[in-house]
Amino acid sequence: MKQAYKNILLTIEKEEINISRSTKSAIDEAFHMVSFLDKTLTELKAQINQKGFESILEEIIFFKRVKPEILGRLMFYNKVVKIEAYSPLNSELSGAYYAEQLKLLNKEYKKNIASSDFYSYYRTGRSDKDEFYYRLGNINYFDGVDSFFFEVDRDFSTYYDYKVAQIKAYDLYHSYLSGKFGRVEPTNNEDFDISEDAEFSWTDSKNALIELIYALHISRSVSNGRVGIRKISQLFENIFEVSLGDIHHAFYQMKFRAGQRARFLHSLKYNLEQYMDNDL
Repeated sequence: MKQAYKNILLTIEKEEINISRSTKSAIDEAFHMVSFLDKTLTELKAQINQKGFESILEEIIFFKRVKPEILGRLMFYNKVVKIEAYSPLNSELSGAYYAEQLKLLNKEYKKNIASSDFYSYYRTGRSDKDEFYYRLGNINYFDGVDSFFFEVDRDFSTYYDYKVAQIKAYDLYHSYLSGKFGRVEPTNNEDFDISEDAEFSWTDSKNALIELIYALHISRSVSNGRVGIRKISQLFENIFEVSLGDIHHAFYQMKFRAGQRARFLHSLKYNLEQYMDNDL
């Protein structure tokens, strides 16, 4: 991928991390990211319209990976603004509210996203039709297109880049809503306040513990995978007397880290191997 595009995605990741460390509410964070991503996309559009692409491959990568990543997040945060604006303050009512939103999301997903041939193409990781799907001016109207496409800038959309963005937005939003059930907000987004009375204290970062929990869950290391990730996280919360909050959203941010994404697990492996070598 072109380095300039990598830098743009890295800048977005840093902005998400910075805003998540603030004391703003979920709706304020989402509103900030909508504004930031909209500006980023507008600047990128002006750049593409002025300079174009250096190669076919660059064009494909841009509309397959870069633009959908930005647009998908923009769609996600915009949805969060709308949902949180009408969220009940009462915790009992809010649970039912988020459950209904998740139900509506899944219904919309099955009807408008998962039923298409392109969805299968994208999810299975195919690339044999990339030149058709991710290059400008290749729309086949006989395949049928959504009406919104007639209003978009066709110098900045292949139509299918929007479809990829929809899929990415759905994945993010589904994780966001799923994390609302049984959610307890941590007092700090990165580190825990260590209790002097606690028998066991987690002295690394919150994200480090979430990495460990996800690794144990995905590896089926706890009860052969029969236990859900929420129960595993609650187990660690009870042991260390901490609140992890929305682990799904935290894990989502880790997925877009630059460089080593599983930093804590990588550090564990390195430290253990160093200790083994020193013990010889």
